[in-house]
Amino acid sequence: MNLAVRDIRHSLGRFVLTTIGVGMLLMVVMGMGGIYRGLVDDALVVTRGVGADLWVVQRDTRGPFAEVSRLPRSLVDRIAAVPGVTDAREFVLHTIQREHRGKPLRMGVLGLGWPTDKGEGLPLIAGRPLAQNHFEMIADESLGLGLGERLRLGKDTYTVVGLTRWLVASGGDGIACFTSRDAQAIQFHEPGESIRLERQARRARADEIDFGRTQPGVLDRASGPAQSLAALPSPAISAVIARLMPGTDPASVQRSMSGWSDVTTYTGPQQEELLLKGSVDRARRQILLFRVLLTIISAVIMALIIYTLTLDKLHPIALLKLIGAPTHVIAGLILQQSLIMGVLAYGVGYLIGTRLFPLFPRRVLVSNDDLLRLAGIVLVISVLASLLGIWKAMRVAPNEAIG
Repeated sequence: MNLAVRDIRHSLGRFVLTTIGVGMLLMVVMGMGGIYRGLVDDALVVTRGVGADLWVVQRDTRGPFAEVSRLPRSLVDRIAAVPGVTDAREFVLHTIQREHRGKPLRMGVLGLGWPTDKGEGLPLIAGRPLAQNHFEMIADESLGLGLGERLRLGKDTYTVVGLTRWLVASGGDGIACFTSRDAQAIQFHEPGESIRLERQARRARADEIDFGRTQPGVLDRASGPAQSLAALPSPAISAVIARLMPGTDPASVQRSMSGWSDVTTYTGPQQEELLLKGSVDRARRQILLFRVLLTIISAVIMALIIYTLTLDKLHPIALLKLIGAPTHVIAGLILQQSLIMGVLAYGVGYLIGTRLFPLFPRRVLVSNDDLLRLAGIVLVISVLASLLGIWKAMRVAPNEAIG
């Protein structure tokens, strides 16, 4: 019988508990890698989902994912007229938090450029895209909203007509999609008392100048709705996304817009790079650092466990030497035990992780490449961990079996 297997059967309970403990630690290593990949994938899901070839943002800003970007709505028509651009759409993105069913509901609000974009490209799992310009929404399932459910945001009530999966903002909040007009209505909604006070303030300012005192109609107009005042611009959008004709070089279109003093343009890959190096960069680096530390800790713990198991076998090892057992038999005993523990612990970690990871509040995206890479790391750790035990076993004198 194999000596490693016989020794494991001799202390089966301790070996099983030790393997489970190491497996839980490897599960955490898998989880940290999955959280890292999930964080990156969640951050890019919107930029990749809208299918933009060019992002046009406010001058000298890094885009709506990194900082506030405000552009006039009229910019959409100007960009659509640029040679090489097949269509241009509004892009509105902001975050809100409301109370729903007595609990806080935090969501990202994404405005779709109606009627060009009705949400057909979203990862729908139920329902349909938007069918009208107002009062409909598509919600991610993480928000806990059901099909047909009605949600009041601002002064309007919206009906959930579609559900998506894993459509989240870079912060992990589920995204709800509206038309850009509705998204702006939600973003710039003010309470009735606030609107009344603002109208009174406008009327007071108009009454203080000669033009207001000589033109009574100006006072009436100043105390009316803001959209009736020509001097006040319409609500700003976050960015304009443009799709290019097949075969068009994005750099040439960027050069065409380089002379515009009010905007900055980025290609799709450039916007993704800015996003990863901006709002999620620190979180990515921190998770990666924890993953490296956990891997090192796993190696140290396995080395100490193998070393401890070797200490418990010093007398049998000395007896083996006394009866003339070759050195490679003793080294193989320790190495095989270490490899068996590593393989079983990896399996335990994987099985437990597949049950627990779906319960995490944020997506844990464990890829096959990560699993293969971790399996290779576990094998290397098992071999390195056995070296300390082998070193100790080689220093045992045969006469210690008699003593």
